[in-house]
Amino acid sequence: MRKQERRAWICLFIALILFVGTGIFTYRFVRDGSKWASFYGNTQIYTDGQINRGTVLDRNDELLLDCTPEGIFYSDDWTTRVATVHAVGDTRGNVPSGAINLFASQLVGYDLLNGTYNTNAAGKTIKLTIDAEANRTAYNALNGRTGAVGVYNWKTGEIVCMVSTPSFDPYEGAPDDEGSYYFNNFLSGTMTPGSTFKLVTAAAVIENLPDRGDFTFDCDGVNEFNGTDFTDINEHGEVDFREALAVSCNGAFGALTREVGGRTMKEYAKKTGLSESLTFDGIETAAGSFKFPTDDDIRLSWAGIGQSQDLVNPCTMMVYMGAIANGGEPVQPSLIKDTSFIDEIRGAKSLGRYIDESTAAELRDMMKNNVVENYGEDNYPGMDLYAKSGTAETGGEDSDAWFVGFTDDENAPYAFVVWVKEGGGGSSVAGPIARDVIQTLQHTSL
Repeated sequence: MRKQERRAWICLFIALILFVGTGIFTYRFVRDGSKWASFYGNTQIYTDGQINRGTVLDRNDELLLDCTPEGIFYSDDWTTRVATVHAVGDTRGNVPSGAINLFASQLVGYDLLNGTYNTNAAGKTIKLTIDAEANRTAYNALNGRTGAVGVYNWKTGEIVCMVSTPSFDPYEGAPDDEGSYYFNNFLSGTMTPGSTFKLVTAAAVIENLPDRGDFTFDCDGVNEFNGTDFTDINEHGEVDFREALAVSCNGAFGALTREVGGRTMKEYAKKTGLSESLTFDGIETAAGSFKFPTDDDIRLSWAGIGQSQDLVNPCTMMVYMGAIANGGEPVQPSLIKDTSFIDEIRGAKSLGRYIDESTAAELRDMMKNNVVENYGEDNYPGMDLYAKSGTAETGGEDSDAWFVGFTDDENAPYAFVVWVKEGGGGSSVAGPIARDVIQTLQHTSL
């Protein structure tokens, strides 16, 4: 009797192991089945190591990539190929953010029931959110300089422009296989933000200094503090909080940073998403990094004006601009168009609240004032622009140029970021790039 009982327990134990093992396999199959099926060793969907089915279009149905048994074919236009390669990808897999790598299972038509078996040997058609014409405009506007341009619809989350330079023709590969050509500055880069970071410091001031309306600073252009000069290009004279942002006064914002304090600044770098990475459509952006010392007012001041050891990722900066535009609550970016009616009804996913709604409203007002008082609304015709420029000192021959912000237009609600390495003036160099791209998007959306 005891022997039978032991055998029964053994059988029960084996059955339990089987049940648990089946559960683990089922979970992994659902989670990773698409990766298993799209493994390059699957000769049904690969020819000579290249996917042999699937098509990639831009948001307006312009052909970007066609995968066939006879080979992989990109756009016939050279500029389109180099302007979109970081979104489309290359056959060697050197661009991790490319659709040919990220969406391989969708391209080959994988599903849970049939795997990669598909009566349609041509595979599936994927429509990206990017606008090829806007990408071409951005690439041409960068004019051979190293940089990044990103634009997304702050209501829907769709990335309509994503350009990183230097770039390369996917038919030819990068010159001498240099990694910088494959690197996506927009998604994976981290750069010194310069004065664009003052929009984070300003958010911390608004939410933590109730007497900010009484703040004044007398800028003599040198702004010496404890033996260190926080030099500005011009002598601004006496400025209040609002004027300090409009003229981008380093002395004033250094003083405001010291009032806010290092712990609060660290909190707001995280709260506004700039010290975190973003994950969407299988992509993970680089995380920014910052140091706000509580025992060194000089270094703290530099950090508050976007210098010192501040590093931001352009994509997360763009999303922060979307948060300001959207009442403090940004939506998640996306690179692939919604494929179902349910997805469209559900709408964009919220990333949570970055800043208070009233804070966003005050920042909007200040950014509009920047355009009116500093950048000139006439330089941005036909768009309701809210912006902040930046010039970041990085030790190069010239400063890095930044221009960030958004437009508030029912038909063109775009948040944007433009970064040009050693470009010089933010509003004079990066500003026109943002203008040209947005005007292109306004035209193509008509």
